[in-house]
Amino acid sequence: MRTRIVHEGVKHLEYEIRQIVEVGRRLQALGVDLTWENIGDPIAMGEKIQPWIAEIVHGLLDSDASWAYCPSKGVNEARDFLAAEVNKRGGAQVTPEDILFVNGIADAVDKVYDLVRRDARILMPSPCYPTHSSNEWKRGDYPRLVYHLDPKNGWLPDMDEIRMKVKYNPQIIAIGLVHPDNPTGLVYPREVLAEFVQIAEEHSLFLICDEIYAHITYNGAETCHLSEVVGEVPALALRGISKEYPWPGARCGWIEILNAHRNEKFEEYTTALINSKMMEVCSTTLPQMSIPKVIGDDRYRPHLAQRAAQFEMRAKETLDIFQKVDGVIVNPPQGAFYFPVVFEDGRLNDHQSLPIENNKVAKMLAEIVPDVPADKRFVYYLMASAGICVTPLCGFHSDLEGFRVTLLQTDDEARRATFRRLSDAIAQYLASA
Repeated sequence: MRTRIVHEGVKHLEYEIRQIVEVGRRLQALGVDLTWENIGDPIAMGEKIQPWIAEIVHGLLDSDASWAYCPSKGVNEARDFLAAEVNKRGGAQVTPEDILFVNGIADAVDKVYDLVRRDARILMPSPCYPTHSSNEWKRGDYPRLVYHLDPKNGWLPDMDEIRMKVKYNPQIIAIGLVHPDNPTGLVYPREVLAEFVQIAEEHSLFLICDEIYAHITYNGAETCHLSEVVGEVPALALRGISKEYPWPGARCGWIEILNAHRNEKFEEYTTALINSKMMEVCSTTLPQMSIPKVIGDDRYRPHLAQRAAQFEMRAKETLDIFQKVDGVIVNPPQGAFYFPVVFEDGRLNDHQSLPIENNKVAKMLAEIVPDVPADKRFVYYLMASAGICVTPLCGFHSDLEGFRVTLLQTDDEARRATFRRLSDAIAQYLASA
């Protein structure tokens, strides 16, 4: 081509959660039997949709409207319902015009970050779900601005670090967070969320809060939506049904636009978000139509409670397995359905390995492990030797060395056996050099 096509930031588009699958498929082709623990898809891991939810969706197929375009901002009945749900919380109040449907949270994230000026910055957590961090980083080829989630302090951030980052980086126009957090399982206490709001208010910032796991909390934690504590600070809360029904294949999410009319610059930005959505015609109609009927059903809250109790049980079992392993840091998750394991400082090196009997697999590994981060090196050996695919924490744009597993396997004994095998592999790997 006579000139360069893409801008310099595209090299930062990384999604290790799925990219690791490419290595896994190559190993499978060489005869390795893999257990997949990398992607947060409850259905793929065996969860069955509740019959009453499936019945509601089946019934909607009889309506011609479910086969048609819907209004560009979303199905009116669904937006009316969701606005009322926000207002019931008693915090920031919205109208249906403040609800914007999108094709899943990833679609929302793409729009939210793409419409920010290239020289402006959004302060992100680390570790961070890569859809957020990659979209923020791709807008320019510059060092990331992050605040750190601390595994030695229950994954809580140092709020003074956030204050200093904001104070001395005037290009920051927003703070992002995932709540409950992926990959850490952190649920922010209400008072910590209030501190985020206070910092944003003091420095005229807006907040971006991914709440896709908002109703999956346990181990004593409770859901606190950003709208409950945001006051008059402008903010975007990102919601969806993929993890709750769960219906990940629906690609159905929405943005709650909070306090748009209280700030002229933020209103200009949210208007651009809406106009960007208008160019797509609409998001998928059928799942939107299901929302008032499913979430509004008396069986929905007991459904959420049953799932939360299930993940709490799995989280406690998983903690019991990994906390017995020397050389790692683990915390009890309080939300979402993931479990991160962090290696203690200095425990990984380039000489460690696991036994591999298949010569072709050993040859492949020798080709791909040089010059990769230390935790990814462990993950490659884990796949090749123990047949378990996990996601390295480097894939979450973190300087911490570790990995994330899911709590989604519905076969209890199979899940326990996988994690015991994984814990044995950690001990063997750390002792190998």
